[in-house]
Amino acid sequence: MSLNAAPEISFSSEQGKANYEAAKRRYPAQAIVDLAALRDNMRHLVDVVGGTHSGTAVMGVVKADAYGHGLLPTALAALAGGATWLGTAQAHEALTLRKLGIGPDRCRMLTWMYNGAQVPFDELIANDIDVSVGSLAGLDRLSCAARQVGKPARVHVKVDSGFGRNGFTEENFDEALARLAPLAHEGALDIVGQWSHLAVADAPDVPEFVESTERQIERFNDFTRRMEAAGLAPRIRHLANTAATLSRPEIHFELVRPGIGLYGYEPDPAMGTPAKYALRPAMSLQAQLGTVKDVAAGHGISYGRTYLTDERTSTAIVPLGYADGIHRSASGFDMAGAKHTDKPGGPVRVMTADGPRLFRVSGRVCMDQFILDLRGSAAELGVHEGDTVELFGPGRGEAFAEPTADDWARAADTISYEIFTCLRSRIPRLYLHASDVFGPADLARLNPATLL
Repeated sequence: MSLNAAPEISFSSEQGKANYEAAKRRYPAQAIVDLAALRDNMRHLVDVVGGTHSGTAVMGVVKADAYGHGLLPTALAALAGGATWLGTAQAHEALTLRKLGIGPDRCRMLTWMYNGAQVPFDELIANDIDVSVGSLAGLDRLSCAARQVGKPARVHVKVDSGFGRNGFTEENFDEALARLAPLAHEGALDIVGQWSHLAVADAPDVPEFVESTERQIERFNDFTRRMEAAGLAPRIRHLANTAATLSRPEIHFELVRPGIGLYGYEPDPAMGTPAKYALRPAMSLQAQLGTVKDVAAGHGISYGRTYLTDERTSTAIVPLGYADGIHRSASGFDMAGAKHTDKPGGPVRVMTADGPRLFRVSGRVCMDQFILDLRGSAAELGVHEGDTVELFGPGRGEAFAEPTADDWARAADTISYEIFTCLRSRIPRLYLHASDVFGPADLARLNPATLL
């Protein structure tokens, strides 16, 4: 009998169970997304800014295929939780959501990352999608597209308040305002908003960074004053990311843009854990073990012999690798194999005859697999090929020995965002609680083969 280290699934129907079995036949790993967690995280973020009638709207940031969680299901879950805006970096994702039936009567959308020479400004304008502009060239091309469509482009003016990325700088803002004013007067542009990005709002324990955030806020307010003086007062200002949404109510303004918070994570472990902010991680990643075998003491594991077994043991193959988005930097080395360097690999929850145990990546992560040293006999542990193991989940406490994406981020020397945004599309995405979160119309928009 195969053991299961992942949380038990409460299937919505026999079809949901059949979908799960079909996904396992198709690929030996699955990313399971809890739609109720996404909805509830958004509900909580709406409450944080004072509720739906507070004057502060909430944008669900669903860029990068919703941080790897799936664009359409996540967007619908965010709306079910009270978001009235959706944000995508790339134009094609915003256009996709419109084509899939999320119209302007239901929510506003903003897109901000594009090649100004070739972006489909005309399609964005026609589909009532708001566009960020932070360059003079972008202003010219967007206004030309608006004239061709015969409809004003809804513009959010991006300002560089100290992040050093996109946006008009303090030095070229007067020139930008001189271009914006006649275009707005002509009716080519509707100046809806002003916005910027914070660089270090997720580092409340570093006084220098706190001061840097204060300077960014002051610069942002100064940009507002300059827009007002030019007769271009923005109706909507937005500066707060997840960190500022959770910790800086004074800059909630008319709109906040939580990204990582929607998916159930804090922006940085320096801020605490998700539970501190009443957030629940929505994604679990699991896999079914490949080869389980016994090896002798001193046996090299994986490329480079960076891990040598210190005694007779059993090993197990987890059939996921860097081609699936498992970071090679989450490899695990031991002192015998890696010239006296001990580096813990990414954690994996394995169910044994004595209950759940954490094992770590042993040796280098390969393209399609990595290896676990079980540090004992698989037969005695009750571990077999086909067992389901869990790489990360919601983190249900020490008694469950359940890793989170934060744990993998520490092993890979990165951040949780990268752990799930890097997961490749060949890993099936499966969705829990769809019928609890969505009405019939939204359910019909989803791929029924993905619903559990």
